[in-house]
Amino acid sequence: KIATAKFIHPSAKQCIVVSPGRAEGYLKYQEMAFDLYNNGYSVFIIDHRGQGLSGRMLADPHKGYIERFDHYAIDLKTFIDDDVSKYCEQAPLLLAHSMGSAIAIRLMQHHPKLIKAAVLSSPMIAINSGGIPKWLAKSVISMGNRSGALLGKESWYFIGHGPYQPHQFEDNDLSHSVVRYSIFAELYKNTPKLQLGGVTFQWLAQAMQAHRDIVADINKITTPLLILQASNDTIVSNKAQFEFCQQLKALNPEICSSDSPVVIEGAKHELFFEQDSYRTDALTRALDWFTKF
Repeated sequence: KIATAKFIHPSAKQCIVVSPGRAEGYLKYQEMAFDLYNNGYSVFIIDHRGQGLSGRMLADPHKGYIERFDHYAIDLKTFIDDDVSKYCEQAPLLLAHSMGSAIAIRLMQHHPKLIKAAVLSSPMIAINSGGIPKWLAKSVISMGNRSGALLGKESWYFIGHGPYQPHQFEDNDLSHSVVRYSIFAELYKNTPKLQLGGVTFQWLAQAMQAHRDIVADINKITTPLLILQASNDTIVSNKAQFEFCQQLKALNPEICSSDSPVVIEGAKHELFFEQDSYRTDALTRALDWFTKF
């Protein structure tokens, strides 16, 4: 079951599809839907498989899991083909965040003409490994994944991860906004179906594979992109974002806004859930980009 939401504007200038990040769902995106709708867009949001109100694939519903990362992109393509296209006379725009941006990139690599233009917020080109060498991270993840498979059990939580636990605002790496953080913390507390815990070895293995696939297929991207980066991001790799922009600009100067991301100085990972000084900047840049198309 894939949960989705749509807000159909009676005189929409265009359609925007929203691809949320890991552990997010459309219920978290109420303010964003409100803003986009009131700027004249019809808005469509998907809850990726295994999170939000969509179906979970393991007996433990709190495990962050995916069999193959491109399954996310297949779901998003199906949503656009079967639902979004009914309301849109032209190819939709796409707004994606974090893991949702990696999904969006894979979608655009597989289907270059499906999306007219996209904004990628804090894109998960690669995960922030915290300084652990790539070879070591790959080895640990591969070993944990194989061990779980050999024992015939569900993919294990990665080291240090476990079922959903609420985090205090003071400990969070996502936002400086007390109000917005409190709103979605209460939402998850009061809606247990939304709760998702840590990632599994399998999810991490697939996230690393997605990074390799994104780099290998970078020449297949033809969709105009704006990449927004949070300067204080500790969740995803800002270095990988810079490398992605440089490679894309060198291959196709017409589609990338710059050879580097647009940096929102001082912001944490969740640009659209940040305090107004950061969020307004990010949202304004996104809307200005979409207006060009």
